[in-house]
Amino acid sequence: MEPRDAEPFEEVRRAVALRHTSGEVPRVVASGQAWMAEQLLELARRHGIAVRQDRDLVTLLSRCDGGEEIPPELYAAVAQVLVWLYRTNRELAAAGEAPSSTPE
Repeated sequence: MEPRDAEPFEEVRRAVALRHTSGEVPRVVASGQAWMAEQLLELARRHGIAVRQDRDLVTLLSRCDGGEEIPPELYAAVAQVLVWLYRTNRELAAAGEAPSSTPE
């Protein structure tokens, strides 16, 4: 009997929304998977909020409860996302497009 190929694993889509106010630790304000993740992404698109895809970071952040500060172990990774967001907003503004909500 020959082994069968495993069925392809379909990963569940996840999304996490962060809020950052200057001088404070970023917080997870919403997270979801499957349908809820799609709703979060659609809401972000509707409001012109830049979305960054990072499967590993989303997996780690989705373990945080809503309103919870991100854990210290993720500060560097989230800082990279914030730098990306600032840069993206600057580029959009230079191109004459409305930037997304910029962290305060």
